[in-house]
Amino acid sequence: MKHYIGPSNPMRAQYTPRAAHQAAHFAWHCDDDGVATVTLNRPERKNPLTFDSYAELRDLFHGLRQATDVKVVVLAGEGGNFCSGGDVHDIIGPLTKMTMPELLEFTRMTGDLVKAMRGCPQPIVGAIDGVCAGAGAMMALACDMRYGSAATKTAFLFTRVGLAGADMGACALLPRVIGQGRASELLFTGRAMTAQEGLAWGFFNALHDSAELLPNALALARELASGPGFAQGMTKTMLSQEWAMTIEQAIEAEAQAQAICMQTQDFRRAYEAFAAKKKPVFGGD
Repeated sequence: MKHYIGPSNPMRAQYTPRAAHQAAHFAWHCDDDGVATVTLNRPERKNPLTFDSYAELRDLFHGLRQATDVKVVVLAGEGGNFCSGGDVHDIIGPLTKMTMPELLEFTRMTGDLVKAMRGCPQPIVGAIDGVCAGAGAMMALACDMRYGSAATKTAFLFTRVGLAGADMGACALLPRVIGQGRASELLFTGRAMTAQEGLAWGFFNALHDSAELLPNALALARELASGPGFAQGMTKTMLSQEWAMTIEQAIEAEAQAQAICMQTQDFRRAYEAFAAKKKPVFGGD
């Protein structure tokens, strides 16, 4: 769907451009192909999150549900590290002085960031270099695909600061990616998973030299951006929803999803290109 629905039709979704978003607490860039890059940019402190960056990231990814001009998102960090988690001075300290309702408001907000990342239709490619810890590890886990480097160390270190390993969906997401036993070890001990472990366990799709990490993530993103956007959004939706389904329910849900995709112009474009022995040019509708 390319057009924008005005307020005269309140039952229809409001589609809002996001490519020109002006980020306040991280760097944002979107190219003409619809490939957006979110760069956490506090390199002097290994790109920690603050209350403000949490909230802005949550709002950005939530808003991408209604964005037609952003096709794929690459998530990266500046200065050789991805993200060291919540800022010790800006977040951890203030949390020790909050009331229970305030603490619950905060923990729900951090979980909402993961839900927004999982809920937006755009594929998210993580370029995960160096330190990837705490909430940073959860943001990496919330990506659809992840590239790492030999220097990447990923730590779900919540127990090391006196908290449960159950944070931002860790106990649901991590076992599904690397298995229950491996996830249990990481969440109980808080130790860092090495890059090679992450690759062998399926956390990373591939490892690259640090200098080539972002270029490779962007190359994958551009490949995805040239694909059938509606169908990719449907794929992401089904990957998430089928976790809670029986195999019978999943097969029926996929039958319905595929029938919907068969009504798209991209399905027709692919057929016509095949018949003409050409490469299809998808439009996302």
